[in-house]
Amino acid sequence: MLMTVMGIYTFFVLVSIYTSVMQIGFVNQVKRGKAVLLLDNDFIKAGNYSVAKEKMSIATMFVDYIAFIMWIGFGIKFLQNSIYFENEAFLNIAVVMSFLVINSIVSLPFGYYEKFVLDEKFGFNKSTKAQWIKDMLISFATTLIFGSLVVWGIYAIISSFALWWLWSFVFIFAVVILINMLYPTFRAMFFDKLTPLQNEELDGQIKSLMDKTGFVSAGVFISDASKRDARLNAYFGGLGKSKRVVLFDTLIEKLTTKELLAVLGHELGHFAHKDIYKNIAMIGVMLFAMFAIFGNLPNSLYAELGISQSPSVLMILLLLFMPVLGFLMMPVMGVVSRHNEYAADRMGSELGGSGGAVELANALKKLVNENKSFPLSHPLYIFFHYTHPPVLERLKELGVDVGNEDKSALGAICQADI
Repeated sequence: MLMTVMGIYTFFVLVSIYTSVMQIGFVNQVKRGKAVLLLDNDFIKAGNYSVAKEKMSIATMFVDYIAFIMWIGFGIKFLQNSIYFENEAFLNIAVVMSFLVINSIVSLPFGYYEKFVLDEKFGFNKSTKAQWIKDMLISFATTLIFGSLVVWGIYAIISSFALWWLWSFVFIFAVVILINMLYPTFRAMFFDKLTPLQNEELDGQIKSLMDKTGFVSAGVFISDASKRDARLNAYFGGLGKSKRVVLFDTLIEKLTTKELLAVLGHELGHFAHKDIYKNIAMIGVMLFAMFAIFGNLPNSLYAELGISQSPSVLMILLLLFMPVLGFLMMPVMGVVSRHNEYAADRMGSELGGSGGAVELANALKKLVNENKSFPLSHPLYIFFHYTHPPVLERLKELGVDVGNEDKSALGAICQADI
């Protein structure tokens, strides 16, 4: 059984690395050809950024694989034998949280490299080292506090129910829904400062747009995301009455009003089609599968690992294999998600009136330019990783003739309002 487990994880790693290698080769080849959507220099720069990210992903995967072997080989047993509490609940919490803390420490160098080497080189990073350390400490503290509560909840369920895996799934699924509801509030408390939109004209236009779809929001807010990152983004966070419209200040700065409304129209399309509930349902299916599998592991596996079948061990095994199941389910989730994106694009263009499709297309072009998003990818990479359709396909669906674009005009579009 242990060899089967190792084989499954090894296969996952090999497929992941192969996919990244294919993407690197593809991007390195096409970035030397005719530029698409971007000016020549920006096209090459975006390609270089994409390749650098994939190389870092491969390095991360190698480290994760080594860590997996160490955890399976002796790490879990070491934690079980090294941590002692008379209280069983405290013991299980300490073991699981120690596992999480060690993994977080191992991943820190990659986080630092991505922020202060890679993103710095390509002009994304706006954060200071002091800000980054502060963010890491806040994330660490909140993970310890809330993670311990979740671990305690699962421990209590495992200790109380024979069909523990089913009730654990229900508990974790409820936690996922709660996180979706509280995310905007949590982010505002600890990370980004959210301020109500002061532009009354824009605020009125946004609310008028929301009224067309019946979207009821707790308000429209501006996030000071530019203090950390130069990328453009926006999100609708929360569920029910806690929903908020959050615009990054970088988005306000770079897009025209009509383009901004087109982007929000796209997001409102997701709301109108209830896509957030579909996504939560897919996450629920993945969680159910995980708990069903790990709730019925044979006792022989624990014997081969030389560890006891304790709640903490079950949780660690779940955490170790979560990326594997997520990777396997990603193609299915990606197909559904890409379909939803096309539908949201259509609604966004319709909400914008006669020129809505053009404004949304212009906004997508700016997002590609500002976020250094390389517009081409290997089909295998799209299959495993893309939750959004390739931007070229989205533009074609919006009626934009990508192949015959005037690059000087594209340059003017990308430079507008900057």
